[in-house]
Amino acid sequence: MTPLMMSSILSVKISRISVFVVLATLVYGCNLSQLNNPYREKDESANILYSYFSERPKHLDPAKAYSSNEYSFIAQIYEPPYQYHYLKRPYQLVPLTAKSMPRIYYYDQRGRRLAKGFSAADIAYSDYVIEISPGIMYQPHPAFSQNEEGRYLYHDLTNTQIARIEKLSDFSIHASRELTAEDYVYQIKRLAHPKVQSPIAEIMKQHIEGFAEFSRQVAQVGLVDLKNYPISGVEALDRYRYKVRIKGKYPQFRFWLAMPFFAPMPWEADVFYQQSGLKKKNITLDWYPIGTGPYFLEENNPNRRMVLRRNPNFHDEFYPAEGEEFDKDSGLLDDAGKKLPFIEKVMFMLEKETIPYWNKFLQGYYDASGISSDSFDQAVQFTGGSDAKLTPAMLKKGIQLQTAVTTSIFYMGFNMLDQVIGGDSERARKLRLAISIAIDYEEYIAIFMNGRGLAAQGVLPPGIYGYESGQAGMNPYVYEWVEGQAKRKGIIVARQLMEEAGYPMGVDPQTGEALVLYFDTTSVSVDDRPRMNWFRKQFEKLGIKLIIRATDYNRFQEKMRNGDGQLFLWGWNADYPDPENFFFLLYGPNGKVKHGGENAVNYHNDKYDRLFEKMRNMDDGPVRYRIIQKMQEILRHDAPWVFGLYPKDFALYHSWYKNIKPNLMANNRLKYTRIDAEERLQKRKQWNHAEFGPLIIVAVVIVSLIFPALVAYRRRLRERLQ
Repeated sequence: MTPLMMSSILSVKISRISVFVVLATLVYGCNLSQLNNPYREKDESANILYSYFSERPKHLDPAKAYSSNEYSFIAQIYEPPYQYHYLKRPYQLVPLTAKSMPRIYYYDQRGRRLAKGFSAADIAYSDYVIEISPGIMYQPHPAFSQNEEGRYLYHDLTNTQIARIEKLSDFSIHASRELTAEDYVYQIKRLAHPKVQSPIAEIMKQHIEGFAEFSRQVAQVGLVDLKNYPISGVEALDRYRYKVRIKGKYPQFRFWLAMPFFAPMPWEADVFYQQSGLKKKNITLDWYPIGTGPYFLEENNPNRRMVLRRNPNFHDEFYPAEGEEFDKDSGLLDDAGKKLPFIEKVMFMLEKETIPYWNKFLQGYYDASGISSDSFDQAVQFTGGSDAKLTPAMLKKGIQLQTAVTTSIFYMGFNMLDQVIGGDSERARKLRLAISIAIDYEEYIAIFMNGRGLAAQGVLPPGIYGYESGQAGMNPYVYEWVEGQAKRKGIIVARQLMEEAGYPMGVDPQTGEALVLYFDTTSVSVDDRPRMNWFRKQFEKLGIKLIIRATDYNRFQEKMRNGDGQLFLWGWNADYPDPENFFFLLYGPNGKVKHGGENAVNYHNDKYDRLFEKMRNMDDGPVRYRIIQKMQEILRHDAPWVFGLYPKDFALYHSWYKNIKPNLMANNRLKYTRIDAEERLQKRKQWNHAEFGPLIIVAVVIVSLIFPALVAYRRRLRERLQ
């Protein structure tokens, strides 16, 4: 290359740099922002709620679904006859598709209707009569599509027709029809069908008249034929009324009627989805629900996103006009009487990692967020009174914090069949109490849960009828009341109990060495080791040697069924807000080894069992309340559990997210929430403004350094040519 050519090339480069500087200056003068926006520009001001999911829900069929990630979707789509009032506490059932609360009639063994003044022992069965509101329509769906002669268009598809279909939206005609009482009856039949494998089928066999017999009768019958088989305890009385007959008295059944299990299912759905060609293309009820709720599932792409859209056929429902005392001052009644739902579309984006999700929330691209351990200190701090509050950085963004103690309990169980730790001897009881005192769950909550929990004083968590707070609700065998709060008893008290139990300083008199106890767990990963070491140290306070026996989940379950475990961790989430749903976990006839029930510790106390049988079917009132407190006292005395903790939910919401109130029983909360899309757009622009200044400064510095050298080089080239 000649010097002249080199000079020309350098001149071009200098010109390009100059152009770059000019363009960069122009760009800097422009207001470019949100270059990191993951959504379409045309949706910036749309009435869309942005949320996330980490794994695809396994079931969207309400007869099968029974997990929180599944309920996040189906509770917005399906409508059982009743729901929980969004604002009122304690939790209160109110009609949803029903016109009123169920009419309940009681009958004796001879089929005579009982008048006032009867006792629970007189009741042979109870009839729940439910009347639904007329005019409620299903979402548009091809299963309802008919031609002019009334023949269903898509109930008997040919291979050629199916070949053209890849997803539900590919069907050209989507129709609807009115909800009827028969749809609720049909769904109960589906719960009974063995092929459906509903997780509540065994429970309902105990309560719904004719349920077990119907299950056996239709075992070899296809779902599409269910409507032709009657079930003795359930029938449609007319187009809008149906009856469910319950064995004896079971007042908790009203809570089941607010769960998606008892949502309606049109028979057309099963006929449509049972076509084998559609099944092969994953067009099933587990993939595409069909309901009457405020939303329908518009898109199901579990590798990217799931989208709910407002149901155009949704019936009239309005935001509640009353709530608790402070709801008005909190702005929770600003939308009173307005038609639901407020949000047009809900987009659930797939997020497998917490950190990317958290960053998008801080940028305003997600409207709400939980708090992982990695981001907890960035979001929340605790005051001297152990109250959680937001950090200054979160407050600056206008983020809202909502906390609530869940209707759940996590506990350490003692296998009451074990010869060392179990049984009703004073020796074993005092050993269990010593361990209950030594395991410092307040410390556990602080270390491993970032303070997101409340040390349990008994079986019932807050929010469940019969729960007592303060000194009256304290466990006096483990705590003492000091300066207005419950304080865990000192380790000296626990060691004294060990001595009274025959294990002075933790020494087993039979071996002359430290007492050895075995802790079965499924916690086997490296991340679980700090927790396991913490439990070892708690037992070391008493001189006990704790052996951790880690195993896989199936082996652990087998040990529980056979009664081979000694100590283990367990938990329970409320199905409904009634004390029966917790106390049954310690009811003798529910023992896991003998009866296969949910009494995982195999506890048995005759007095407790009699009180449970008396309490379980009582209506709430002073008598039931007193019985509940007696049951709590028995369990605290016998200590079949270390009463662990009640978890706390922590959730963050941006300032544009309205009508937020924790409701631990309602799953259909989306219809009450509202988004101020304009505020969201403005804050997104503010938080995600593209800053080109540093880039331009660097470019100018580089040019200023290079340009003199290039000028000097060109001068020398010219001199050589001369």
